[in-house]
Amino acid sequence: MQLMLMALPLLLLLAASESLTATTTGGGGCPASCGGVDIPYPFGISPGCFRKGFEIGCSSKDGPVLAGTPLRVVHLSVDPDESLVMLPMGWKCYNASSPTDAVGSSYGETTMNKDGVYRISHTHNMLVVNGCNTMGYTASTATEGGASAAYAYYTGCMSYCNNSASAQDGLCSGVGCCHVDIPPGLTHNYFKFSAYSHENMMEYSPCDYAFLVDRTNYTFRRSDLKMDTNRTSPVWLDWAIRGNGDNDTHLCKQAAAATDQYACVSAHSDCIDSANGPGYNCKCSKGYKGNAYIVQGCTNIDECADPGKYPCKGVCTDTNGSYQCECPPGYRSYDPITERCTPKFPLAAQISVGAIGGLLVLAFLAFIVVLRKEKQKAKDFYRKNGGLTLENARSIKIYTKDELKPVLKSSNLIGKGGFGEVYKGVVDGVVVAVKKPISGSVLENKQFPNEVSILSQVIHKNIVRLIGCCLEVDTPMLVYEFISKGSLEDILHKELLNLDVRVSILQESAHGLAYMHSQAHTKILHGDVKPANILLNDNFVPKISDFGISRLIAVDKEHTANIIGDMTYMDPVYLQTGLLTEKSDVYSFGVVILELISRKKATHSDNNSLVRSFLECHQKGKKATELFDENIATTDDLEFLDKLAKLAMECLNLDADQRPSMTDVAERLLILHRSRKQ
Repeated sequence: MQLMLMALPLLLLLAASESLTATTTGGGGCPASCGGVDIPYPFGISPGCFRKGFEIGCSSKDGPVLAGTPLRVVHLSVDPDESLVMLPMGWKCYNASSPTDAVGSSYGETTMNKDGVYRISHTHNMLVVNGCNTMGYTASTATEGGASAAYAYYTGCMSYCNNSASAQDGLCSGVGCCHVDIPPGLTHNYFKFSAYSHENMMEYSPCDYAFLVDRTNYTFRRSDLKMDTNRTSPVWLDWAIRGNGDNDTHLCKQAAAATDQYACVSAHSDCIDSANGPGYNCKCSKGYKGNAYIVQGCTNIDECADPGKYPCKGVCTDTNGSYQCECPPGYRSYDPITERCTPKFPLAAQISVGAIGGLLVLAFLAFIVVLRKEKQKAKDFYRKNGGLTLENARSIKIYTKDELKPVLKSSNLIGKGGFGEVYKGVVDGVVVAVKKPISGSVLENKQFPNEVSILSQVIHKNIVRLIGCCLEVDTPMLVYEFISKGSLEDILHKELLNLDVRVSILQESAHGLAYMHSQAHTKILHGDVKPANILLNDNFVPKISDFGISRLIAVDKEHTANIIGDMTYMDPVYLQTGLLTEKSDVYSFGVVILELISRKKATHSDNNSLVRSFLECHQKGKKATELFDENIATTDDLEFLDKLAKLAMECLNLDADQRPSMTDVAERLLILHRSRKQ
């Protein structure tokens, strides 16, 4: 059952007194990004680099955050005017001794509107309430004069369960999970629950949960009835340059008159009243692109360079803000934008050309038949590979075969492995890596759309981002962000990395794997952890690649080992049982630790010589001094290296239950790294 609560009388929109900093443009010297997230003006990090209310904090640990808050920023955009942040949830938990009174709770309150520039987007987000016999509400600070309560309740819903099997995966319609739209004008989120007895459901639903989330970024699972209370969810914020009062109905007109505060400073820019709360936003005028908040930020679009978007079947000439399309001398067309220009032939010439053209009709028709078959084949592949499902996913882009064709040249080939071939190229102005599966791979049709959608939502500084896919081929191609420096496998054995860099690579790689295992929305197992799948950027920051590939692709039996994992790093328990778990990744990571401290390749043999050598030292109680890389094995660092070796031995324990979790490995590496810096 889903219950829509009647909204209280509409709140007056939050009055936001908006004033400018001394700087009206993002000047030179202002940081352009933080943690891989672009920071376009009016947002900024350093003093003088942002408009009041748009300050962004930059943390070396968490990346960008809304200044003055712990809220992590995932994406900032000038056009459209929106931001993506991670917000906490509200919860209330019970136990068997107190099934009617909460033993712990959190309102999940978020204050992010000191200067009033943000509103929670009612078009992109929804309120979700999870639990059994629970009613959850969302509220925002009251803005009406004489309000009777500190908070104004907007809306909520009720979720009910008859028994432990009532809730169903994928359904959020009042049983175990409910969701409702939210109204515009929300300035922050605050959750509250109505108390109901949990006496007969403690085993499967001990807590109530409420959270705001991107409409396209949440699918209910029965396991969510026991979700982590520290979990955050992606929420879209609308932002605007707010006026001097909530009663301003024509803020653009008023703001333009106040020239000292007007934000649309670029020539060829337009002012548009905000659709969510008072205020306005600046957009580049038609025919221009860029940042309207920066002087000369809007630049002319060269329409002639993009004929797909700006068609011209004649001679294209770019003009400021537009373009001209005309036929060349001696040619004519009723509309050269849509109709091809034809020569102005005399009648005799036209008859001759017509006769010759008639001879080509059959060949042309045959070509059309072949072309249509190819197009139909591409459409069939698109449907088979889940295109209709992935069309609605905001986090994944679907590329056509023609868009990726320029990238798939032999000159662009940069790698080859068990999954297939990797090509480097530029798509939509972005440098990407395109992974083309090997022939013989068989797509897991039914699961592919869901798995790709899940993998594309993984946003972490130590994990390579999955940008999109191409579905118009038998086995889909995957498009990833391109990581410049290459793999750890190549760099470790070609360049001399000092001990601090190696430990930093280990610690951050472990952090990325721990995120996939225990912090992502859905647990993701890598299945092929090895130096070749740890990529490094120019600052030697590691990014895990090829994660979750074993969930997407199944192959012939004779190729299974190549696809699912490298035998050199494969967990012996997995080889015996065929069951891939997070402890399988822990074993593989243990081999990676040994490679980094020894600088020796871990090649597969009957017993993997590198692993066997360290295990023999460990079993005999000896230190593996002679196995350490002599370039880092200084007298002062031998004890530190021995600690790393012991951690690797714990990861390689043949009893998988005795291995530490990746979260534990990441924390211990962080402690070791910090102790070395002291």
